[in-house]
Amino acid sequence: MLFETKVWLVLSVAVVLAVRISLTNRRLQADTKPSLSSSGVEPLVAFVSLASGDGGLDDFFSETATTDMTAQNLEYDFYRDTCPRAEKIVRTKMAWIYGQHRDVSAQLLRLFFHDCFIEGCDASVLLDDSNGNQNHAIEKQAIPNRSLKGFDKIDEIKERLENECPRVVSCADVLALATRDAIVLAGGPFYPILTGRRDSTSSFFNEAMTGIPRPDDNINQTLHHFSLRGFDERETVALLGGHNIGKIGCEFIMSRINNFKGTGQPDPTIPPEFVTEMRLNCDDDSNQATSTAAAASPFVSRGLREKFTSQGMSYYQQLSSSFSTGAGFDSHYYQSLLRGRGLLFADQQLMANKRTARVVTAYASDGGSAFRMDFARAMMKMSVLNVLTGSQGEVRFDCSLPTPSS
Repeated sequence: MLFETKVWLVLSVAVVLAVRISLTNRRLQADTKPSLSSSGVEPLVAFVSLASGDGGLDDFFSETATTDMTAQNLEYDFYRDTCPRAEKIVRTKMAWIYGQHRDVSAQLLRLFFHDCFIEGCDASVLLDDSNGNQNHAIEKQAIPNRSLKGFDKIDEIKERLENECPRVVSCADVLALATRDAIVLAGGPFYPILTGRRDSTSSFFNEAMTGIPRPDDNINQTLHHFSLRGFDERETVALLGGHNIGKIGCEFIMSRINNFKGTGQPDPTIPPEFVTEMRLNCDDDSNQATSTAAAASPFVSRGLREKFTSQGMSYYQQLSSSFSTGAGFDSHYYQSLLRGRGLLFADQQLMANKRTARVVTAYASDGGSAFRMDFARAMMKMSVLNVLTGSQGEVRFDCSLPTPSS
């Protein structure tokens, strides 16, 4: 018992230090285009330098307290001998990509979430066929995944790593590291990532069809989905705060304001003036044309309709005129919910449960500090869900294809 208390104390100190570093730089990051020496990158470098000395977090993370025995096979800086520059390559490449595509943070966070929620963080969502069987349906084809983006960004990073050290760094680790770095670049908190994941040889279409939380889920359904992966109510509220960044597509909004639950009327819980505002941003004509969607807000899954548009709304956008907000990862998502202005039914439902509503209120009251701390811890926890390690799975050369049988 004393050992576990010490372990979690060290973990808390690590996350506190990381969050403090990211808080110090967050407002500067929001306004500065990152370069290899920008403030968007330096907090990562500073913390990794602190974490990678003899002993320190390297030894600690090899003993991380976790209920998943497989996850205990992950290590901090797993590639220190086989590909020592791996994490620096991911970090540097992500900084360049973010400079060209600011929407990449929301794209990768959503992609990572959809990967980890279905059979674990194993890069199965990246596959274009399953175990060499092109006739087998894949996760990408599941309705909740059809608007996922960011695959090409992972491919860019993987290609660079293959040039450095072929067939060493897994696609699952690339996705986990790139997502963390993208979050930091968007103004979010740094959190340590254990590495040593292996890639799945199969994709899981049926599981993806049923296992991703829906934007029209009620609070009980949402909590159920997250509890199946080991997340409690507070962790669920923290992870949904990923909606701070990205744009929620109009296809997720229109049914709520025009035909809620088949009534032909708006959701009665939405303030009338907010219904008007949403209709101005998402008129009916926007549903007629399909296109490649803008960066969807991270934890949104698609409903049963298949059309999606490039129009949408963000929580930052709707509050910018009435709240002084900093970078994307602050309290504006939770402030919206307190005002009854959740863009998604599932978001606003966090206020329908006394326990989750208390967490929303707490996160909205301190400028985002508590949220950032809890979000970092929850992301660390999600990043080790049902990982493959050791001789399990494989290390793909191409993230979209399983390795051919020899």
